[in-house]
Amino acid sequence: MKTLKIATRQSPLALWQAEHIRARLEEMHQDLNVELVTFVTQGDKILDTPLAKIGGKGLFVKELEAALLDGRADLAVHSMKDVPMQLPEGLTLAVICEREDPLDAFVSNTYASFNDLPLGAKVGTSSLRRKCQILTARPDLEIVDLRGNVGTRLSKLDNGQYDAIILASAGLKRLGLHERIRHTIQPDVSLPAVGQGALGLECREGDQDILNLILPLLHQETDVCVRAERAFNAYLEGGCQVPIAGYATLNHGKILMEGRVGSVDGKVLLKAELEAHPEDAVKLGEQLAQELLAQGAGELLKALH
Repeated sequence: MKTLKIATRQSPLALWQAEHIRARLEEMHQDLNVELVTFVTQGDKILDTPLAKIGGKGLFVKELEAALLDGRADLAVHSMKDVPMQLPEGLTLAVICEREDPLDAFVSNTYASFNDLPLGAKVGTSSLRRKCQILTARPDLEIVDLRGNVGTRLSKLDNGQYDAIILASAGLKRLGLHERIRHTIQPDVSLPAVGQGALGLECREGDQDILNLILPLLHQETDVCVRAERAFNAYLEGGCQVPIAGYATLNHGKILMEGRVGSVDGKVLLKAELEAHPEDAVKLGEQLAQELLAQGAGELLKALH
């Protein structure tokens, strides 16, 4: 019996994602045994500092990638919005799986909707992308940093530290916490992060045995959309902790993509939208980035460093 090892973080959501891929693989390949190898990453250890200050979300994948490179694991399962734009040499993002709900979720014990929040309400998020867009819509709100896994974030809300928090809908749904979502925040208010809601499978380049096992999990529509989004982000040289939003959908055989770049205080929010044929996904992402750079996105992003 062949054994495949999946590298995963130990958070409940990361374990759910790895277990989900394990179940799919074992269902498809009767003679395959899949083991999970767990790691604690730097991003899991440093919880008292905003991510943007300590190197962004790449901190959640470095240890997993090291395990792939030295053979301790064969596959890593990632939330696509956590995967840096540049992968280490020798690794490839071979498969992007079908996307869960890509939108942000409004979570509150007191208020039914984002629009019901009173003046000066405290809203928890650690994402500069969410912060920038929320402040554009509601400059009166107080945005307070919020770190930790989903359970930790919800308990901070339940302890009364925030009036509301913003989380990814996908994570809450995967953990069976649908009932905590008061409503999803529509893209006109908060456009999702690049790759939000999609899972990506990373493995060693040229490892044909592993590629053959995982390729059936590739979801064509999600793959095309997320690659357009990542090309957009990469062209802007944006890591995962920058006020950049990018969301692509496939409709009637065309990709429609919107991109945004903003200032962290919400006073500036640049927007652009383009469409193209699926085979031009990467080019579409790059052209959208060029449009925003022409509007002044470069200056906004430089101001962060």
